[in-house]
Amino acid sequence: MLDNHNKRKFQRIATDCRLSYRSLADGAVHEGRCLNLSGGGLLFKGPAAVEIGYALEVSVLPDNRLTPPLDAFVEVIRCTPDGDSFEIAADIKGIKGS
Repeated sequence: MLDNHNKRKFQRIATDCRLSYRSLADGAVHEGRCLNLSGGGLLFKGPAAVEIGYALEVSVLPDNRLTPPLDAFVEVIRCTPDGDSFEIAADIKGIKGS
């Protein structure tokens, strides 16, 4: 549903859980924290800058065992420094099946 306030197709859900991501360009793997998630994308913090347009494979790892991980392919749309880490915004391009 389109939210007229911020022109988003999907509502963001605030979260704070572990996330791992792998660059499809060079295979580098990093750990981070997922800050929010929606039906179309996510925002997370990571230790290294990622180029806009890069493809990543991400795994959002909820803290409880009842919720399965979300494994997806994403495209980076924004990367901004935030102290000693980076905030990385990405569009979800596909969900991996189990």
